[in-house]
Parts: sequence; structure tokens; C-alpha cells
Amino acid sequence: MKITGIRLAKIHVPLRVPFKTALRRVDSIEDVIVEIDTDTGEKGFGEAPPTGVITGDTTGAIVGAIKDHIGPKLIGRDVDDFEDVLKEVQKAIVHNTSAKAAVDIALYDLYGQLYKIPVYKLLGGARKSIVTDITISVNDPDEMARDAVTAVKRGYDTLKVKVGVNPDLDVERLEAVRRAAGPDVRIRIDANQAWTPKQAVRILNRMEERGLGIELVEQPVKAADFDGLREVTAQSPIPVLADEAVFSPEDAMRICQYHAADMVNIKLMKCGGLYNALKIVSMAEVCGMECMLGCMLEAKVSVNAAVELACAKKIITRIDLDGPVLCSEDPILGGAVFDEKNITVSDEPGMGIRGFEEGRLAYFDEVR
Repeated sequence: MKITGIRLAKIHVPLRVPFKTALRRVDSIEDVIVEIDTDTGEKGFGEAPPTGVITGDTTGAIVGAIKDHIGPKLIGRDVDDFEDVLKEVQKAIVHNTSAKAAVDIALYDLYGQLYKIPVYKLLGGARKSIVTDITISVNDPDEMARDAVTAVKRGYDTLKVKVGVNPDLDVERLEAVRRAAGPDVRIRIDANQAWTPKQAVRILNRMEERGLGIELVEQPVKAADFDGLREVTAQSPIPVLADEAVFSPEDAMRICQYHAADMVNIKLMKCGGLYNALKIVSMAEVCGMECMLGCMLEAKVSVNAAVELACAKKIITRIDLDGPVLCSEDPILGGAVFDEKNITVSDEPGMGIRGFEEGRLAYFDEVR
């Protein structure tokens, strides 16, 4: 199975409601779709979201990285030379992790098709289904409480609550969400780097004192503030999850070695795809550090790849793969089944993505 070409397209998927964090607001998904063609007729699909405020990857950067650097390295290569091909993707250009991830996902899709095995079984096959949380965007406390009620009515028992816009309101926000959701719903909070270390310790202690029952706090301080993250972890009554601070296996190892966080959040778009995500998983297994598997605000193609990994490895104990259920529609055919909080992986070879509803992709470039 040789690679004969790479086609690039854009996909537009509206969200149910605007997605708001301390870093950005998003009203619809506008992602780059990668389709790798082969001489045997099989196609592999990948996806990359332009999340400039987190990864630095814009649409133009993703397209340029694939068209000018990654793609030309792959034309004519045999998918069966799998590790060498994956390494070519990683070394073709520095950074540009979302572009690398999209191509990496498509290659794993093809490799599974080549050997007629689902990717989750190829990687470990630990389970067939997982349960995700759902995100509550940062707003005023009353609106967040209403969103929490809606989520619980939809069947979600774990909420990931965004905070950090006007930190003085964060405790009030969580009190409102806890009252609305009830005592039995698990609540995680995500500050998206919004707090200083001193703010984080103060706010987290207040939340603990008020009995809000917070399961974990995600990335409370700036991604580059390693010492601050370690300080918060040492003083926080609530477990700390590193997210934006972990882009690579080396980042994850440093977090583990210096106990700068209690857990790490693996995102394919941060680390460059499954190739590097598996290295982080192995490191976590050695260190005994549990992982969350998360996503950016992505459509089903790339989140589906994360589902494959989550279903492969038991060290991944927390799931934040709600991108597709935040969308108002799903134009992607095949792949995992997203039934609100319950996600069931596909048993089709590769990633199980068969294609897209007619007219939903806008092809605009290719590498041959």
C-alpha cells in the first residue's frame, strides 16, 4: 500500500452553543481535513483544528506545513514502513503539532486498514467503550448553572467547568454549578492558564473550604510557569492536571520527575498525534501517573482517533472527548458512536471513518 497523494479540505460544523474559555470564544468548528490516497484505493482521514492561542497552529500554518514540508516526504512511501513513515512526519518540520497529528491519524487509519484491524486493538484493546465529561463554558454564574442543569438532563454525570475570566467570580461560579448539578455529579474545573500561582492556591482553598467537591483542576497557571505549577500542586487541596504545559513526551517526563502536577492531559493536537501520545502513555505507566485524554474543539475525525487511544490503554482514566457532542450536527460517516456521555469505539479496520455527507467538504489543495 503506497501513498499516492494527499488532499486537503475544510469542514464547517456549527456548535450547539458558543464555546467560551479564558482564552477564546468559538461558535463553529472550522477544521482542516486530511485525506491520504493510496495505490490500493484505501483512504486514510485526519483532522487538524486551528487553535492558535494554544498550539500556535492557524489554518494557513497547518496547510503550509502539510503541503510544503510533511506531504512531499510521504508521496511514494509504503504504509507498511510504518515507523519510518511516522518519524518522517515528526522530523519534517519543527512544532506544527496539529498538522503532524492530522497526518499521523490518517497514517494509523491506513495501517489498520492494511492489516484489517481496528486501531484500538492494534494499540492495546483494553475496552470497547468509555464515558466522557461535557464542558460548561465560562459565563456569569446563573447561565453556567442553567447549562449545568441542561447537561445533567442530557445524562452527563461529570462536568468540566471553565473558569478564569474575572477570577474573583470563580468561586461563585462553582457554587452556582454545584447547587444546580446536585451533590452526586462529578465536577472538574479548567482555568486554561488564567490564574497566578497565589491566586490558584487561594481560590482552590476557598473551593475546598466551601465543600464544592472539585475532582481536579486543570492547568491553573501559565503553561511556561513550571515552578508555579509545581508550587500550586504542592499546596493545592485539589489534584492538579497539567494540560498546556504538556506538549511532548519530554514535557510529561519533566512533570513526572519533579511532581509538578498529579496527572497529565494528553491531546493529539498538542503532541503531534498517536506516535508521541503513546510515548507519553508509556512514560505515565512507568511513573504510575494517571492520564486524561482530551481534545481541542474538534469534529469527529480527530476525536475518533483519541477514542481509539482511550479504548486501548487503561492508564487513561479520565475522558474529555466531548467535541462531537458539542456540535449541532455530525456530517462524518462511520467511526465511534457518540451517544451523549457514552462513546463506543468502532470495530471496523483502521479508524472506521468511511467518509462525509455529500457536499460537506470543501477541497482546496493537494500534494502529488
